[in-house]
Amino acid sequence: MPKLLKRWLDPQLEQPIGIKVVRFDGWRDYYDEIHKKVRLNLSGKSGADVVGAFGLLDLYGPTFYPPHRTTVEDRYAWAKADIEEKVGHPLFRQHFAVHETEAWLLSEPSLFPQPVRAALPGRCDRPETVNFDEPPAKLLERLYRDKLRRSYKKVTDGANLFGRLDPQVIRSKCPHARELLDDMLELATG
Repeated sequence: MPKLLKRWLDPQLEQPIGIKVVRFDGWRDYYDEIHKKVRLNLSGKSGADVVGAFGLLDLYGPTFYPPHRTTVEDRYAWAKADIEEKVGHPLFRQHFAVHETEAWLLSEPSLFPQPVRAALPGRCDRPETVNFDEPPAKLLERLYRDKLRRSYKKVTDGANLFGRLDPQVIRSKCPHARELLDDMLELATG
């Protein structure tokens, strides 16, 4: 993921910047600990060189949404505001992959083996509309199983596909991903 983001960001900057990934043990750990990790990484000597902190979480999966928040836009807006308020740092921006980062892969169907590509549903032309009923990773799992007779492996298949993914394609087809990229550029140049 950092390499993908840098492929878009670095050409637009006078000087490339680093991206440090801070991992969490699932969305619950993220939700409970993000404010501490942001404070730790944006303070002291090490924080002096940091231009910003960005949270990226799949919209699909977490169960912290209030029950009446059922649509993508409503969940996104509520959770973004909730987490940013909880973190409370002006250099922190929360973003969500709608519904999962695999939606970004769906933005470039040519990456997939031909049998999978041919079976992609029409809604994949707008990848962030692949829904909560069959989110992108589950769609890919089904198609890989049905068309290739093997499972889709997030770690190996996903890493390979993300390595070939064009960030400009993501930006053009995934409005929420565009917001993340634009926020990164704004803080890096600001």
